[in-house]
Amino acid sequence: MSNPFDWSAGYASQRSPVFARNVVSTSHPLAAQAGLRMLQKGGNAVDAAVATAAVMTIVEPCSNGLGSDAFCILWDGKELHGLNASGNAPAGWTPEYFRRKYGADAKAPPKRGWDSVTVPGAVSAWMALSSRFGKLPFAELMAPAIEIAERGYAVPVIIQQKWANAASLPELTEQPGFAQAFLPQGRQPNVGERFSFPEAARTLKLIADTKGEAFYRGEVAAAAEAHARAHGGVMTAADFAAYQPEWVTPIGRDYRGYRLHEIPPNGQGIAALIALGILEKFDVASLPVDGIASQHLQIEAMKLAFADVYRYVAEPRSMTLTPEQMLDDAYLASRARLIDPKRAQSYGPGHGLQGGTIYLTAADQSGMMVSFIQSNYMGFGSGIVVPGYGLSLQNRGHGFTLDPARENLVGPGKRPFHTIIPAFLTKDGQPVMSFGVMGGDMQPQGHLQTTVRMIDYHQHPQAACDAPRWRYFGGIVNNEAGFDPATAQGLRDLGHRVEPFADSYQDYGAGQFIWRLGDPAVEGYAAASDPRRDGQAAGY
Repeated sequence: MSNPFDWSAGYASQRSPVFARNVVSTSHPLAAQAGLRMLQKGGNAVDAAVATAAVMTIVEPCSNGLGSDAFCILWDGKELHGLNASGNAPAGWTPEYFRRKYGADAKAPPKRGWDSVTVPGAVSAWMALSSRFGKLPFAELMAPAIEIAERGYAVPVIIQQKWANAASLPELTEQPGFAQAFLPQGRQPNVGERFSFPEAARTLKLIADTKGEAFYRGEVAAAAEAHARAHGGVMTAADFAAYQPEWVTPIGRDYRGYRLHEIPPNGQGIAALIALGILEKFDVASLPVDGIASQHLQIEAMKLAFADVYRYVAEPRSMTLTPEQMLDDAYLASRARLIDPKRAQSYGPGHGLQGGTIYLTAADQSGMMVSFIQSNYMGFGSGIVVPGYGLSLQNRGHGFTLDPARENLVGPGKRPFHTIIPAFLTKDGQPVMSFGVMGGDMQPQGHLQTTVRMIDYHQHPQAACDAPRWRYFGGIVNNEAGFDPATAQGLRDLGHRVEPFADSYQDYGAGQFIWRLGDPAVEGYAAASDPRRDGQAAGY
């Protein structure tokens, strides 16, 4: 495979690309090392990814937990597979249920508490991936996470900052089980202080011993039901038992000879595909990489993509538009024509029809590549932690709406609009890169910005990862520290509301990248890990 990069290009960073035939990249070094352990034992990239994901629930609890949801795209050596392990709403969730509890004017399920929790899917993703593609015994994949949960680990700098931010929010600290689990000694841990999670180790052992059955159809599910009932929720063990993850076909969009693949709705990955489809109508490579014109086009394309995604994306059976309609080339060309290179605009949806997250990627010398993401959403998720089990639960139910005119209306067994999106890049039908950028609505924006840098501007993965980013949210373009002040002012002159913003939780996304250099057993891979997190790319 040709090498498209200028390896001399870069930005201020403390990191360099990692070159190896077997690689794991994620936002905590202990988790990356757990994945390498599996590879060194004869496991494959799926074994590495599952072990890494399990450790991440312990070492970055502000972003994910045993009650997370997950998505995956993997190359098995011959073809791409997608896995949607986002959770369903409990059988008791109806619009009337929420209006009765929270008032007729409620717009969505609450942000925290049991009424924000859908059935957690991450453990089912581990089970499904290991059963279908793994080589090592499932219990062996859980061993590093169990060890770390029992003995503890020293809390690193960035995770501690996010932990401290969450600990300042009564909406979290007052949730049942939260303080007991995550505020030892009545406060958050300090940097370098040991944190252990023996209750989560207990659940991980149950998961290991039963290949996950105890989680969905046994002791853990029963404990979740009892806790929900005691605290006003309607989640039941039957909701857990009925849950199954779904194997899906990734959706994709060509861009400059490459093809970007995303998980189809109910996730927002289609936003990155729409934005790239719009941007492809412009000669971006002819514009300075960090200049006003290039950044303006990317921002406008992203705004157009979000206008459609926020209006139409939901669980597929509820959508009035199909992904194929939303990605139609003639339609995207018509949307591209709305962009004025000299002026920022606001856009509505087209067509006439009506972020706490961790990301990891792993690749092995046989050619298997895994793009995996799991999340509790909004920093510690619902705030609910089931005592005795360390089950920290997501708040993905807050992603539903109570507006009966919208496709994403809450309903029994439905899956909500989801922000977490793994990504994968191919060329001529062959794998090129597994990657992702975590961070709520920043995720498709990160996919767009890093893909453009690598493909249009030939920046290598670590440089694309290090480059300063912008983030569009609520009509405002936030610019990261290090963003060219002249470009920021130029965007203001075009009418953008540009404001610097130091987000204490999601920052500007955090990416992990593995690029295939050629034959994995010979040339191997180049990997990058985002300096905005505590993690690393590790390989051998």
